[in-house]
Amino acid sequence: MPEPSSLCPIAAPVDRPSAPPAPDTLAYSFTLPAAPQSPAIARSATRGILRAHGLNDVTDAAVQVVSELVACSCRLAPAAEVYVSLRYRDDALRVVLYDAHPRHTHPRLAAACDSRRRAALRVLACVVKVCAGEWGFGDAREPGGGTRMWAVLPRGGARAYAAGEP
Repeated sequence: MPEPSSLCPIAAPVDRPSAPPAPDTLAYSFTLPAAPQSPAIARSATRGILRAHGLNDVTDAAVQVVSELVACSCRLAPAAEVYVSLRYRDDALRVVLYDAHPRHTHPRLAAACDSRRRAALRVLACVVKVCAGEWGFGDAREPGGGTRMWAVLPRGGARAYAAGEP
């Protein structure tokens, strides 16, 4: 009796050809320590992922956005991990980042913290604006709380950003 290639009796055959990465199959998540080296690691990972999926024209804007989000998180939540998600849907790259920095319940503290985060994301705001995208932050809906930051980069806008077009 031949040895099974999988422990699951209904698993897909092993000889099935795999499709090469394409923009519409881009769906990655990774976790980094909230450390000074993490923005560089995030830039490198993002660059490699986008190139593998044929999204070279989005890379410049996306790498800048990911770097800004990770750097901001590492400054505001230095003792925790940073979770990054990259998804390509509807002709746009969606970047989501979760950090463990809790949202403040006191209104004055919340306003001060939001103002600090917004100031730390000035460059991100400029990049996203040039790309005709959108960005924001708010409560993480995940267990454990924290903060969710996100940016959406339409491919056409990111392409124009890379080309230096207004």
